[in-house]
Amino acid sequence: MNLDGFSMHRLTEELARAVTGGRIDKITQPNKQTVQLSIRQPGENFILYISINPQNPTMYLIDKPLENPPEPPAFCMALRKQLETGRIANVAQSSLDRVMRLDIDTVGARGRIVTKSLVMEFMGKYSNIILVNAEDGIIMDCLRRVGTTSSRVRLVLPNMKYELPPSKEKINALETTPEDIARKIKSYAEREETKTMKLSAALSDVCVGFGPVTNKEIAHIAHLSPSATLDTLDAVDFATLAVGIESVVNAMKDESTRPMLVIDRNKKIRAISAFPIHYLDANETKSLTFESMSAMLAAATELTGSYVPPEKETFRHLVRNELSRATNKKKKLLKEQDAAENAENCRIIADNLMTYQYQLEDHVDKEITVTNIYSSAGEQIKIPLDVSITISQNIQKYYRKYNKLKRAQIELKEQIATCDENIRYLESIAASLDSSETLAEIADIKRELVAAGYLRDAKKATKKPGEKPSEPLMLKAPDGSTILIGKNNTQNDRLTFKIARKGDLWLHTKDIPGSHVILKKNKDAGEEFSPETIAYAASIAAKFSTASTSSKVPVDYVPVEQIRKPNGSKPGFVIFTGQKTIYVTPNDDIL
Repeated sequence: MNLDGFSMHRLTEELARAVTGGRIDKITQPNKQTVQLSIRQPGENFILYISINPQNPTMYLIDKPLENPPEPPAFCMALRKQLETGRIANVAQSSLDRVMRLDIDTVGARGRIVTKSLVMEFMGKYSNIILVNAEDGIIMDCLRRVGTTSSRVRLVLPNMKYELPPSKEKINALETTPEDIARKIKSYAEREETKTMKLSAALSDVCVGFGPVTNKEIAHIAHLSPSATLDTLDAVDFATLAVGIESVVNAMKDESTRPMLVIDRNKKIRAISAFPIHYLDANETKSLTFESMSAMLAAATELTGSYVPPEKETFRHLVRNELSRATNKKKKLLKEQDAAENAENCRIIADNLMTYQYQLEDHVDKEITVTNIYSSAGEQIKIPLDVSITISQNIQKYYRKYNKLKRAQIELKEQIATCDENIRYLESIAASLDSSETLAEIADIKRELVAAGYLRDAKKATKKPGEKPSEPLMLKAPDGSTILIGKNNTQNDRLTFKIARKGDLWLHTKDIPGSHVILKKNKDAGEEFSPETIAYAASIAAKFSTASTSSKVPVDYVPVEQIRKPNGSKPGFVIFTGQKTIYVTPNDDIL
């Protein structure tokens, strides 16, 4: 769910008040789609977060900067060279379109002030961040380069003239009257080629920056359906349409209006806007209001999970491929195992041939039928023969096949067990990737993938001097007990065998990949853990597993001193005895 250009007007005003005149202290690029500007103002500092993630392209102020990779990408280095120590002269929006611009004054040769523009185009998968020399309009660099292979309409490359994204002439709703907009839409209803256009589409076609949320809110206020075709509307409908437009425009101009985010029961975003939303069913959705656009957009980003640490998606793709390969291998091994189950049948045939060989002639019959010597009921058995060889050679052939299949049964059983172990291990890494959010946690997983042989990047994966280890997540239970959660296999091993102490409780989802959870002994809460505290910790363990969205998840718990790690076992793998199992349903609210 993206913010439309109309609501972006309020964001532009908010950012302009906050950062205009500020000096850019530092520029970082946490991942390939995100840039952060640290801006210093008298008495306070701001961090401007800019993302061109296709699912949620956005820009707003954040309280705490995201982690940065040890080596800045090339685009980040270019921005640092051109913009650091510069002062923000202006924050502007291109009409009401989803294009925003920061004009930054920098000191050039001989102390001359040179203005450069950082242009942000928030347009879904076509989003981009472009550095432009404001004096001549030449592109200096861009985060996403668009060449002839990507677009035939508009190229975005260094040393080319910057041009705004192509768009038709539209009305700015903040600079005209609602009646003029309604009349323009009414004229569409009078033309043959546009009279069957839907109202929502017509609003977007006439007004710059009007997106689906704005259109639906206008239609709701006007008591019209956004999907109604223009030829079904009468004069009264167009008059009420003007009232709806006026209501939304006035809400935008009113500085006391608070931005709103609407979510459904599954916490999926249904609408984000700079003004109140009323068209959604209040019984099915929940409306959240915020003091600022930045606060609202930060909440939206958290709900959509837009920020992804560098390499996380790369490792996810790698693990998915390895899991697919291991799963396919297991299927083939199981088929071979089914075939190997015929070993006993080969021995029976060979024994029968051995018994009847003196009654048979060589090179005569392709198949014989004899009484099975192992059947107490005297059942017949059909035996295929190779007429190109003797009966004695057929016997030896069946015995060799029997021995081969018997060996295969043993080998296949071992291979299937190894395959199952690899699948469980890869599933645990997949679960770790879902839980990991910091660069240190991703680095742990990278080292683990290298050590396991899935990734050939040993030089870069080694731990650097002074690099801080990732830390398990720590929570507090209602009774004050501490709960520690390992978010990858490295943390799981350290948590279970180095941090946990005698008397602590170890929890893990039963036969389901997930985090090791330690419930620390709380002396103030008594010697024994209460059932409520165990259930609380179990719910945490279920939440940090691949069954996080399931109900009645089985969670094993056992005193930590009963946990063992077999020699040579993979990271995160343990064995234990004497466990108890509790069934819980993960609850987001307890987090």
